[in-house]
Amino acid sequence: VRETMGRVTAPVLLTGGWYDYYPGETFRNYQALVESAPSPEAAASHRVIVGPWTHGINAQTQLGQIDFGDAALLENDSTQRWLECLLGGGSPTDFQHAPIRIFVMGTNRWRNEYEWPLARTKYTRLYLHSSGRAGSSLADGKLSPVAPGTEPPDCYRYDPDRPVPTLGGNHSVGPYNPGLYELALPGPYDQRTNERRDDVLVYTTDELDEDTEVTGPVTVTLFASTSARDTDFVARLADVYPDGRSIHITEGVIRARYRKRDWAHPELVEPNRVLEYTIELQPTSNVFRKGHHIRLQVTSSNFPLWDRNLNTGNPPGTDTEPRVAEQTVCHTGQYPSHVTIPVIPPGETEAVLAEP
Repeated sequence: VRETMGRVTAPVLLTGGWYDYYPGETFRNYQALVESAPSPEAAASHRVIVGPWTHGINAQTQLGQIDFGDAALLENDSTQRWLECLLGGGSPTDFQHAPIRIFVMGTNRWRNEYEWPLARTKYTRLYLHSSGRAGSSLADGKLSPVAPGTEPPDCYRYDPDRPVPTLGGNHSVGPYNPGLYELALPGPYDQRTNERRDDVLVYTTDELDEDTEVTGPVTVTLFASTSARDTDFVARLADVYPDGRSIHITEGVIRARYRKRDWAHPELVEPNRVLEYTIELQPTSNVFRKGHHIRLQVTSSNFPLWDRNLNTGNPPGTDTEPRVAEQTVCHTGQYPSHVTIPVIPPGETEAVLAEP
């Protein structure tokens, strides 16, 4: 892929949405274009715009259950402006001075950036804690910067015949196919209905005492075991409002057989053995406001967005008898499950606020 991108000499505009399924690919493609560019001029010519959109630019200020305000519409004509600028003899700098322009949710403002991930990022671990009841009591599961010591694990049963339903999120349902919205709602939706299920683990920070910006890649490191030969682990980050709403921010999934990310050589797991799983959530940009909470969900399905893992270990598409999997998530000194969030320090963002 990089060899192909190395032959690209024309300026490229990459447009993505935080609630699309591909914001991660948008930035990976940008990085590949820059790193393999045939000249410094070509590397500096590419531009990225990522807005509060799903799979396609949203014509409305509201997506899902959140209204992002009038600023959300400011870049809706970006593709037309890009073409008019370049075909009219202008340069990428005339179109947009900085190479990257992102919409920061929570403050609902556009911001220019000069690299990705942001150089000023403070990667912060929030560790999972509970007394073993994170799946049965929203008050029991905690997220904290303090590493765990000795704690009982959290357990749940994943039944493929009773999957967690898709409720908003990152996927390819766009404004051009609204007929699919009822099947798989895109964007930010309140997650409390799913969080009440006994097969969804919930971990929440204390109330935030200051605004906390999370901009960049998000990963979950999970130490877990399963009774199955193969299964899925799903992680979702949410913004919990003072009124209790738990609004989806980003999500990701790992299939156990692909935990080593060697897609050509899947490897089934040994049942009931604790293994380390890295779940890549889609990158995001959101300010968790003072008085809010950061929440992490852990479960094993998100249907129909993602095909159910039937827990048999058989080749996908060949199963006829799904099996229930007993899932165990550990959080101890030996197995410190955590989410890593890209925190942007306060006071270091105003300098890069800018118009196109």
